Amino acid sequence: MRGGGTTRRPSGAGLVILGILGLALVAGLTALGTWQVQRRAWKHALIAQVEGRIHADPAEAPGPAEWTGLTPEADAYRRVRATGRLRHDRETLVQAVTDLGGGFWVMTPLERADGTILLINRGFVPADRRDPASRPEPGGTGPTTVTGLLRLSEPGGGFLRKNDPAGGRWYSRDVAAIAEARGLTRAAPYFIDADATPNPGGWPVGGLTIVAFPDNHLVYAITWYVLALMVAGALVYTLSDARRAKRRATP
Repeated sequence: MRGGGTTRRPSGAGLVILGILGLALVAGLTALGTWQVQRRAWKHALIAQVEGRIHADPAEAPGPAEWTGLTPEADAYRRVRATGRLRHDRETLVQAVTDLGGGFWVMTPLERADGTILLINRGFVPADRRDPASRPEPGGTGPTTVTGLLRLSEPGGGFLRKNDPAGGRWYSRDVAAIAEARGLTRAAPYFIDADATPNPGGWPVGGLTIVAFPDNHLVYAITWYVLALMVAGALVYTLSDARRAKRRATP
């Protein structure tokens, strides 16, 4: 005759180990939640700073003495201006998807009086305007002043697609790689997204910069805290159940 089954519960030493592991897990999950709260505060401060930069009066674009000190936190999306000669003969097209559809960013070198080069994202053109002959360019070769937002280089390429300089296929605005491919020396490590100042014939279309920062930190924080509470609840239940079973087993 088969006897009834019994539920095996952890021994005293097992309960101690379980308690230590459970508390460590709760502490770790709580720390992750707190870190996300701190990240959220940092992200909101960054968004406020960027909003201030976008609407500020334009400052002169950084020169060589400032290049090595540029950082995303301090310099991304600063409103700047630069004056020089646009080198339309060395423009580069970078694939883009915008509110106007798919097409290309037109990256044109701007040669300043000191010989340094700034890549200017003059704006978007659709695929049927990729040929420079299909869009009028400004007349003359005199100085041009460009106003826009400072953007740091985007090295490597896009999602699952690497830039192919030899084939002329660009999926990101990789300043160093574009400068090397076009034979540009003394190029700044950033580019400028030009504003919406109209270009001849309407192309390229500038002013399409999307300033957006993912902000899911609150959701992540709540998730970690809820998991910590679940683990804590499970731990309390397990230890309480073991204590009750021990009392029942004691004569």
